[in-house]
This record gives sequence, structure tokens and C-alpha cells, in this order.
Amino acid sequence: MAESRIPVRVTHLCCRICSEVLRNPTTIPCGHNFCVQCIWECWDRNKRNDRPCSCPECGHVFPSTPQLIKNTTLAELVRDTQRLDNGSEKRKQQHSGESLHGQKRRRSCTETSGSTLCWRHSSPLDLYCCSDEEIICAICASTQHGGHRIGCVGEERRRRQEELKNMQTKSKQILHKQKKKWKNLRNILEQIQEEARQTEDYCEGVVVSIINSLQRHYQSVKELIGAQQETATAQVHSSIQSLKAKMEEMKKRDAELDHLAQTDSDVHFLQQWLSLQRLCEKEHLHPLHEVSEDPRLPFEFTKRAVEQIGRQLEEFCAKEFASISETTESGVGGDMQEGCEESVSQSQAVFSGVSSTLTEEIVEPTTRAEFLHYACKLSLDPITAHKDLVVSEGGKEVKLRPPQPFRNLTPCYPQRFSHRRQLLCREGLQAERCYYEIEVEGSKAEIALAYKGIVRKSRTTLSAFGGNENSWSLDRSKHYSVSHKGDSIQLTAPPSHHRIGIYLKFKEGTLSFYEVSDSMNFLYKVEATFTEPLYPGFWLGEKCCIRICDL
Repeated sequence: MAESRIPVRVTHLCCRICSEVLRNPTTIPCGHNFCVQCIWECWDRNKRNDRPCSCPECGHVFPSTPQLIKNTTLAELVRDTQRLDNGSEKRKQQHSGESLHGQKRRRSCTETSGSTLCWRHSSPLDLYCCSDEEIICAICASTQHGGHRIGCVGEERRRRQEELKNMQTKSKQILHKQKKKWKNLRNILEQIQEEARQTEDYCEGVVVSIINSLQRHYQSVKELIGAQQETATAQVHSSIQSLKAKMEEMKKRDAELDHLAQTDSDVHFLQQWLSLQRLCEKEHLHPLHEVSEDPRLPFEFTKRAVEQIGRQLEEFCAKEFASISETTESGVGGDMQEGCEESVSQSQAVFSGVSSTLTEEIVEPTTRAEFLHYACKLSLDPITAHKDLVVSEGGKEVKLRPPQPFRNLTPCYPQRFSHRRQLLCREGLQAERCYYEIEVEGSKAEIALAYKGIVRKSRTTLSAFGGNENSWSLDRSKHYSVSHKGDSIQLTAPPSHHRIGIYLKFKEGTLSFYEVSDSMNFLYKVEATFTEPLYPGFWLGEKCCIRICDL
């Protein structure tokens, strides 16, 4: 009679401690089954750790350690199941004729997609081998995965589901950061294009101004040449007229001499001879009027002078424009380095803005050492300075020009403030956080930040720091006051220190002023929406000097 095959639940044949097929199974009083060795070692650890003797599966506590007896029926069931599995495996090999020695060990038990039965044993796939990362049945676990870490499919699914959620969360976070980074880089690209356009327009304005200046000088040279031409022409015309008159007289005398030579009367000859002799001697003593010098010499001198100016101008342009290229490529270049600090500062500010969006919120500074973490380099732009201001060679100090007995021949740049003693720095600030310090000598001064498009040539408040919508100003005199759009707020504290700290948070739209001594003395905070880079600027009163501090 054929042996009946009774389906067995896999969970009944596994030890809940080692997750493997039961070896020497035993049943404890609460009814759960374990390997004798596993449950004994578990209770021994509990005893050493002063914990009660309990069931590892249901937690039932026993008053004393139960006696462990082998469950022979369950042991026979495990043995029969393993023997049945071995016989089934041999039959499959005979019928299929395929050798399993060349197959990979990590082959999945589910050869058919979506199947929930083992392709070898037709048993439910309700176990998961963690060692081989493979879904298996109970027979596979007992025959091919001995000593491996085996668990239930449901538990493994829950664990993997949590990992999947974490992976999805991280993936979404990374995608969100990448989108923000992409958006910031797009903004940087637009800023680069806009800055390139503004730089091109600015350079074109400077060159056009130079060309206009050269044309004005050339017009004056043309007027000089015209004056030289008139003078030389008048001088030569005078000589021509004088020579023409003398020639007419000489022709008349020559005719009289010819007539005298042909007379036959001796008396008449001698009478006429004396008068003609005196006239000829007089003309010989007074020679013809001649030009004192070559009238072409002034033109030669003018050509040489203009030629020298052209040669010097060409050499100067070649040298300075070459230094611009060298500075851009190498980052150094003497005085020209300060001319490029604006571009360097803006790049650092933008990429600092990109990185700040990917970092956590930064704690607000309170001490000077903390403020110095956000220090930025600044230099004064002399081509924006009013004609009465003098900027030092390094671009760090500005003061009033001393009185001069002759006319001030300062070049008239379009960027120069015409009617107020003001100037701007080269660098535009738009980083997340910027800090700088200045020292003021004198009783009156204005410390400002302005947009690049502030009006430079007006006599009204359109050009005054704090008098329009394009600038914000801290006015320092007997008292402090803060101005914007012509509105002024007077502060109660009088100035007590010469050093002032300026702290800008561009994106948040705040501008704070401090008096700097041993501590940071807060003066005032402006709140606004900044739409373009801010350029530090200054107005100087009488006997005033402002210096940008090196931090």
C-alpha cells in the first residue's frame, strides 16, 4: 500500500529560537516546541542574568525550571519529512534527467513567476533564508539550508518594507535637493548672463567716454592747427605783398637807369646820376623783408606731439588690457587684482548661496569673532568718486582732496557722482551673509548700501544716499540716523566709537549696523526686500576720512 502523504505546516517543524528545523525537539509546559539545546541555553542565560524562567515565544513564566523531555512523536515527524524530501528529490532527478550540480545555489525556488509553491517539493514557500537571500519551503530548509539563518516570509516582508520606505524617503529627499540645486544653478546662469551684459555695457560706456574725450581733444588740436595755419598764412601773405611793392619800385628804377644810360647829354647824365645813386644805395642798405623762420615748424611740432601721445596711449592700453586678461586667468595682478575682486566676491556669494540652501540653519552671530566668519573683502572704486575725493592706491581709504590753486582736471566718468561727495565700492554684495567694518575720522559721514543703478548726476535726492528707493544709509553726526526714500529715523545714542560694523543678510532682507569696540553695540536693523546686488558707499563731510578695515 502506498504511503500516505500528510501535508505539514512549516512553522510546526521550526525552532523559534534558532529558526531551523527542530533537532531533538521538546515540548515545554506552555505547549510550544523548541530544540532541547536551544531552550536549555536560553534558560541558562536567564538564570545568569537573574531573569525568570519563561517561554521565549509566548512569555509564560514558570515558577521553576521545567524538566526537558524529548518529544519522540515530533522527532519522528521531522525525520519522516526529511526522508520524504530525499525520496522526492531522487524521483525528480530520474524523471527530468537534469543534473543540479551545475546550477547556482542562489536559484530561486519559484521557477514560475508568481508561484507560491516550491518547484522542487510543491510545498508552500513560507520561509526565507537570510543567509542566501532566497524564498524556500520547509523541506528546502531542512535539506539544503542547514545551519543558515531562516525566518518567515511575512516577517522578512515587513522588514524589507521598512527598508523600502526608507529608500523612498531618501530618494525623494535627494530628488528635492537636486531640484533646488538645479534651480539655483539656473539662477546662477541667468545672473552670469546678466552680469556679462552689464559688464559689456559698462565697458562700452567707458570706451565711448574715452572716445568722446579723445574727440574733444582732437577738436582742440584741429583748432590749434587752424590757428597756426592762419598765423603762418598771414605772415607769408605780408611778405608777398611787401615783396611785390619792392619789385614794382625796382622795375621803375631799372627803367630810369636804362633811360639814363642812353642819354647823350653829359650835363643831364650827371644831374640824374646823383639822385639815382642815392636811391640805389638806400635800397641796398634796406634789403627786402623776409620771413624770420620756417612757417611749417609749428605743424611739425604738433605732429610730433600727437604722435608721441598716440604711441603712449597705445602702449598704455596694450599693457593695461593685457593685465586684465592675466588677472582673470591667474587671479593676481597687482593693482588690477582689486579691480577683479568684485567678480570674485560675487561668485563666492552666489555659490555660497547655493551651498547655504543645502545646509541647516546657521546660528545668528553675537560676538565679533562670530561676525568675522562672514567677513568680505571690499575696495573703493575711484571712477565713482566725486572730483573732491581722493582714493588711496590700495582702494581702502578715501578723504577730501586738498585745495588746489589750479583747476581740477579729474576725468569725467559717467559713473562718477557729480554733485555730492560720494563714491561706491567695486564689489556688489548678494551672499547669504556679509560683514565688513569701516573706521570714520571726522564729525559727519554717511555709511550706505546702494544699487548699481543709483543716479549719479542729479542735484536732487535721487543721487543722495538714503534719499531714494535705491539706497539705505546710516548718517553719523552728533547723533545716528537711518535714511531710506527720504525718510529718516533718528537714533538716541550719540556716536561713541569710530569703528562701525555692517552686517547684511541679503536673502532675508535685513541690514544691521553696529558700533564695534570690545563688544558689538547694536544700533539699528533695516528690513527690506533686496532685488539686486548692494554696493557699499560713503558720503564724506568736511575734514572727514573713511577707511575700510582689513578683517
